Amino acid sequence: MAAGGSNTTKKTERTAAPALPVAGVLVEVSLPAHLDRAFDYLIPDRLHDAAVAGCRVRVRFRGKLVDGYLLERKENSEFAGTLQWVDRVISSEVVLPPRLLELCRSVAARYGGMLADVVRLAVPPRHARAEKQTAEPASPPPKPDPEAWSRYQHGPALLEAVHAGKPARAVWQALPGEQWTERLAEAAATAAAAGRGALIVVPDHRDVTRLHAACALLLGEDGVVALTSELAPGERYKRWLAVLRGTVRVVVGTRAAMFAPVHDLGLAVVWDDGDSTHSYPQMPYPHARDVLTHRAHSAGAALLVAGFARTAEAALLVETGWAQQVVALRDQVRAAAPHVVAIGADDTQLARDPAARAARLPSVAFDAARAALGNDAPVLVQVPRRGYVPALACGDCREQARCRRCAGPLGLPGGMEDGAPKPAACRWCGAAEAAFRCGSCGSRRLRAIAIGAGRTAEELGRAFSNTTVRTSGGTEILSSVPAKPALIVCTPGAEPVAEGGYGAALLLDGRTLLSRPELRATEETLRLWLAAAAMVRPARDGGRVVVMADSTLQPVQALVRWDPSWHAEIELAGRAELGFPPAMRVAAVDGTPDAVNDLLDCLELPSTGEILGPVPLGEVDEDGNSEQERALVRVSRAEGRELAAAVHAAQAVRASRRPKEGIKIRVDPLELL
Repeated sequence: MAAGGSNTTKKTERTAAPALPVAGVLVEVSLPAHLDRAFDYLIPDRLHDAAVAGCRVRVRFRGKLVDGYLLERKENSEFAGTLQWVDRVISSEVVLPPRLLELCRSVAARYGGMLADVVRLAVPPRHARAEKQTAEPASPPPKPDPEAWSRYQHGPALLEAVHAGKPARAVWQALPGEQWTERLAEAAATAAAAGRGALIVVPDHRDVTRLHAACALLLGEDGVVALTSELAPGERYKRWLAVLRGTVRVVVGTRAAMFAPVHDLGLAVVWDDGDSTHSYPQMPYPHARDVLTHRAHSAGAALLVAGFARTAEAALLVETGWAQQVVALRDQVRAAAPHVVAIGADDTQLARDPAARAARLPSVAFDAARAALGNDAPVLVQVPRRGYVPALACGDCREQARCRRCAGPLGLPGGMEDGAPKPAACRWCGAAEAAFRCGSCGSRRLRAIAIGAGRTAEELGRAFSNTTVRTSGGTEILSSVPAKPALIVCTPGAEPVAEGGYGAALLLDGRTLLSRPELRATEETLRLWLAAAAMVRPARDGGRVVVMADSTLQPVQALVRWDPSWHAEIELAGRAELGFPPAMRVAAVDGTPDAVNDLLDCLELPSTGEILGPVPLGEVDEDGNSEQERALVRVSRAEGRELAAAVHAAQAVRASRRPKEGIKIRVDPLELL
């Protein structure tokens, strides 16, 4: 201390706000479950006017200044100690209005999560410059013509209900070749024409681009906004504010848009709800379909679950009578669908034609591709895996080939090295394996378990000489291709749109998709097949689809008959018999054995509760032990809320003990196995 100095500081006298001086603040800090609540602070007189419910504030928490949201103002606090002061109001913009706060609380309760985690997903980070920009609300568009919806039973009635502001709920099964972006744009414009808002959530940014363009044609560029996580933070906040302020009535986007604060919501739509990208990968892992279902119900808005395929969850909505299906008559389906042929993929079924054999295609598939190319149409080739040869097995005993160093799976990376093809390499550690020897039978021979898109494109290029071969997948996804002869090799979900439709689609290695050890393997496989086949021209125009899978399998039959609703009903019945979602509500608990057992000990099960497991996750050591385990907790659908509350309470009890090991809990996860 300097000479003559003083070690005392003069404290500024502060006076509490004259009315409702206590603020309930949700701090933006990762907290343990037992602290999942708002904390009380005093509002100083100088912030009385600026501190409005729903605004951003800064407070001191655990000795540090942190951001938070002012949830409410009240007269008194139940806290017995001395309250700290709100340091400042960051902005008086009400970014967490009551309707959005209620949604966040409902989602947290639905998934057994914490309110702060949901709010973090719902409200984007602030950019001050965006708050200074203002705009006039877009004018309501004219009501669009519902004629295109007349191909579907109850289609025009659905749009009339949307325009009238009725809470219509529908599951729409789009016809093959349907311009679904235009149909959804018409539905959104119908809601906007009545002065209400619309929210449409689609799987990826390519869908957003197409849908935004279709909506802009009916609503104008100022009448629709796209919200995706790929946007720059400032631009995203600007668009989000336009929705919050009611400047824009219609929102399209990926899962990031499911919480968009649309004013006077009249229609909520989720397209292709079976796509895994609709599930948020962050706690508490909400699914867009469930969030939009809740929003439509609470707001009295219409709900549309749409797609070429149908999930078991959508089938349950129809079976219970909660939603009405909007489908076309069978003669309309037959007229729009391509001709579908199923053929097994065994080596004995490969064609005798040398070119067909080189391309690994049965003669039926080879002829379909050749005919489409002859008609100057592109051909879509769907391959389940990326890469060259992503999986190898012993050529004699068929045991999967594994790395000698880390036991990871071996594959062929493709490409050349020193003038020769690159040797097999581990897909985990990357180590090359030039001298493979099978640990089971000692053989040195290797064979492919599955062929990747890269190798398939190479083989097709040799079989169809003088034909352009393009690939789509991974980081290089094509958005569209011209109506010219070409072979488009892609992984599932990366199919580009073809002008005028594809002449044929070859769906390879169906066994690879169907044999995955996952609960939704058959449902997901059919969804991917239908999405690709829907891009093919109708049978009357020569459109053909060849799927390499056993024709007796149910998903193959559903594709051949183009009857996804039949398959969804069977899938739902099977789930109900086995006690899996959506027939039951299930929580998956992942963690170390000690952590899983600790949480289960804290869990108070509802009356129908049942614990399955725990079982090991991943590899086990020589003693049969695993570093990670999974336990499943399931209850009846009627006790779903009780399950979520019980899981949250168990986490709170466990967190209060300050455990050393973390745990991951997902309610109704997409995969249980």
